[in-house]
Amino acid sequence: MLDATLKTQLAGYLGRLTQPIELVASLDDSSTADEIRTLLADIADSSPMVQVIESSDAAEFVPSFAVRTVGGESRVRFAGVPLGHEFTSLVLALLQVGGYPPKVDAALIEQIRGIEGNFEFQTFVSLSCHNCPDVVQALNVMAVLNPRIRHTMVEGGAFQSVVTARDILSVPSVFLNGELFGSGRMTLEEIVAKIDTGAERRRASELSARAPYDILVVGGGPAGSAAAIYAARKGIRTGIAAERFGGQVLDTLGIDNFISVAHTEGPKLVVALEQHVREYGVDIMNLERAESLVPGELIAVKMKSGAVLKARSVVLSTGARWREMNVPGEAQYRNKGVAYCPHCDGPLFKGKPVAVIGGGNSGVEAAIDLAGIVSHVTVLEFASTLRADAVLLRKLKSLPNVTILTDAQSTEVVGDGERVTALRYIQRTDGSTHEISLAGIFVQIGLVPNTDWLKGTVKLSPRGEIEVDPRGETSVPGVFAAGDCTTVPYKQIVIAVGEGAKAALGAFDHLIRVPVAESAAA
Repeated sequence: MLDATLKTQLAGYLGRLTQPIELVASLDDSSTADEIRTLLADIADSSPMVQVIESSDAAEFVPSFAVRTVGGESRVRFAGVPLGHEFTSLVLALLQVGGYPPKVDAALIEQIRGIEGNFEFQTFVSLSCHNCPDVVQALNVMAVLNPRIRHTMVEGGAFQSVVTARDILSVPSVFLNGELFGSGRMTLEEIVAKIDTGAERRRASELSARAPYDILVVGGGPAGSAAAIYAARKGIRTGIAAERFGGQVLDTLGIDNFISVAHTEGPKLVVALEQHVREYGVDIMNLERAESLVPGELIAVKMKSGAVLKARSVVLSTGARWREMNVPGEAQYRNKGVAYCPHCDGPLFKGKPVAVIGGGNSGVEAAIDLAGIVSHVTVLEFASTLRADAVLLRKLKSLPNVTILTDAQSTEVVGDGERVTALRYIQRTDGSTHEISLAGIFVQIGLVPNTDWLKGTVKLSPRGEIEVDPRGETSVPGVFAAGDCTTVPYKQIVIAVGEGAKAALGAFDHLIRVPVAESAAA
């Protein structure tokens, strides 16, 4: 199952175990069970601290296996074979159950340990999903820390009947005590906040009591990270408030154009960005969504949580989100056939027909990836030609199970009340209406800036982007902006990083030219 190199690496990791663990397997005569049996044997061969036990006790998911301390409770379970992106989740579970401490803030650990109630989580994943491991690992940590929490990772490909019965059309999909808890990427902090009632109110009160910052960065993507680093390097009090650190980069799989890094993946880049920001002692405030900006001698940023943060200068770097089709049925069938991440949700449509909306690089790349999984891909582009790079178009047109429709205006997502069944569109050249029978629709039509909360405060372009001058300053003195939320062209990670640095330098230049009022210095 595991090659020699991987076994050597695994043995090195398992050398960190401080207490023996058991892998308790519930198996049948399926091929998946055979794979699990082989995988567990490889793990046990890698460390004398690991023992494998085959159990006859009933388990909800068979084949599966639990990771537990010797004779302890089975609170972390894997149903299916956790390879691919989930192999890291397995290794971390082995270490954490075996006594190796999770890399989690001490205050958050205590909060998790103090959560009351009984929680049975199940996370349905696909092994190609790059968002799923974060959710699996977060819930595993919670199960390790709190005896009232249990978690099972379920590999959807091994349990197709369950996936169908529960109408799971996107991953990760998390169920709590049998009911849908959430879909899509969630951080440990988000999950804890969702089940720990009262946590948000306590947090908002604590944040509002903090002293004003010299520079407050709103948004934690590449632009925000760069701004925070450049501000902190000036030796001034710097904070960064983000709805989720990393922003849209967390949803990006392959990155091949970040200068000096030949290849990386979005989640890996985000980890590196956050580590770099933390090295400078920046005050990071996650899960904080800005709702309004109040200019003044001290600029106030009001958060959805109720917190109010104040600063002498602010850098706005709230990024952008996927653009929606805004047609009837899209919202109703989101995560029920309408999807925005082909890498995550593509495997759920194996052998089924799907559509990709958009003929730019993102849309064509999605179609190429999906063509190897689904039965047929229809690409719909509003314009008369596809806009993707020539190399991508050549690859797309070489695929036998792809149909390309140009001058096609999507008008309605059709479903049966439970899931998507078709897509309607107008052929713009002659006005005729058509309907395509399909199981999934992947929307890849660009970005919308996250600036709705700034309307009436800073000057926005007709497209909703924040207008900035060459130094990154907005129409409000002391307020700067950077990244995909601004009018700066070419929405690229490397450009966002540069713009974030420039905005922070602009903000610092502003601060050294503005006298510090007594109220602001307090």
